[in-house]
Amino acid sequence: MQPVAMATEPVHTIADIARIAGVSKATVSRALNDSPLIGTDTKERIRAIAREHDFRMNAPARRLSLKQSHVVGLMTYEYRKDPSRPDAFLLEMMSGITSGLLENGYDLLVFQAAAEDLEWPRRYLETGRVDGFILLAWNCTQAHLDTLVAQKAPFIAWGLPHGAHPFSTVSGDSFAGGKLATEHLLRTARTKIAFIGGPEKAVEAQDRLRGYEAALREAGLEVDPELVVHGSWQTPEPSGTERMRELLERAPDLDGVFAASDRLAIGALEALRERGRRVPDDVGVVGYDDVALAQHSDPPLTTIRQDGPLAGKLLARHLIEHLQTGVVTNLSIPAELVVREST
Repeated sequence: MQPVAMATEPVHTIADIARIAGVSKATVSRALNDSPLIGTDTKERIRAIAREHDFRMNAPARRLSLKQSHVVGLMTYEYRKDPSRPDAFLLEMMSGITSGLLENGYDLLVFQAAAEDLEWPRRYLETGRVDGFILLAWNCTQAHLDTLVAQKAPFIAWGLPHGAHPFSTVSGDSFAGGKLATEHLLRTARTKIAFIGGPEKAVEAQDRLRGYEAALREAGLEVDPELVVHGSWQTPEPSGTERMRELLERAPDLDGVFAASDRLAIGALEALRERGRRVPDDVGVVGYDDVALAQHSDPPLTTIRQDGPLAGKLLARHLIEHLQTGVVTNLSIPAELVVREST
């Protein structure tokens, strides 16, 4: 008896295998995905046909049929004036996001939307391009959050005030970090300490300012409005330099500076060098984030560490947990003082 020859028809789709095997497309799909609903003999027969024709599952088609893309979208608004100088903390966070997604079989799509656009969640979800979103507090407004909640879009946000939210969040403890930074300057015998913040409306900058104020008051010092200025997240080094020059005009005898980001602090160091002020002998400087650049500044920067890669991993893991279970989590990463030569 001659063995039955395998069919010679071209095989490009599940429907082609179903035709050769004499079964339904659903049976083929289940067999190729090792479903327990299909018997062993049928699975082996279908897999043999697939191997003979070097058939590979079409991943996009399979994901569309399951209504899953296994892709997460990181949304950034079109706000940067100088995209050639990306935010260092964001890059470190993104390394953690991609690592956390990879561990769970997900990919990352980074996209931009106009600040006034409130329809992007619907567009990306309805076309099946992503399963959910990661948002950054400095990139979104309350209107954007309200839109996502109203559309029942799965998402997680970084950098919102610590506390309970009706959606998943991961945040750093910016109040505690601001307090730690200022207390350290006070312990090094600084008594006239300035603050260079981010944009006044930025939640993280507000919390770091509150921590600075709390530390001064607990030490019995008044908060001097002349020593508080606000810079930009968009162009931090030039902004830090300009704000530091402004502070030195207002208070030439200041002896400490707490900047709300490392890049603002590095800009401040440049202005201090211009004016002949020695760091740390004349002025102590503390930054925030502990990006890789901080330990290579001149001098190496004392800073408040919030672990960007860890934050990214937590964002990825807890968004996926929410996608799979619907569980909402609100996590906070502790702030840690890292002392280097700038104080």
